[in-house]
Amino acid sequence: METRSINPWKWQDQRNYVQAVEVKQVAGTLYCSGQTAISADGISSDADMDTQLTEAIENLEKLITEAGYECKNTVRLNVYHTDTAAFFESFHILQAWIMKHNIKQATTVLEVNTLFETLKVELEATVVK
Repeated sequence: METRSINPWKWQDQRNYVQAVEVKQVAGTLYCSGQTAISADGISSDADMDTQLTEAIENLEKLITEAGYECKNTVRLNVYHTDTAAFFESFHILQAWIMKHNIKQATTVLEVNTLFETLKVELEATVVK
């Protein structure tokens, strides 16, 4: 697999994403459903944004690795949250995970009115190999 980042500008570099990712010679593509802070028993978290974002990342990473893929090959990451201010206060948690895996992904971040039950953040990814 070969990837190429396309960045007509430089400002996104400090925000840990790219404007577009081209992928060639793909051996597989994993389309992940939105991952949230739901326990292995199916219980939705009612914790704060920091805790829920951490749990959503852990669930996403578990899904990716159990499917036989690597987090570093995430090419698209959509983030849905219910509170812009709270999310961006917690954004360093997501940035740390992105930097840990050297991910160069195209990203969309959206505030939504509600998510399932008591959830505050949801991560949807596309991963290639």
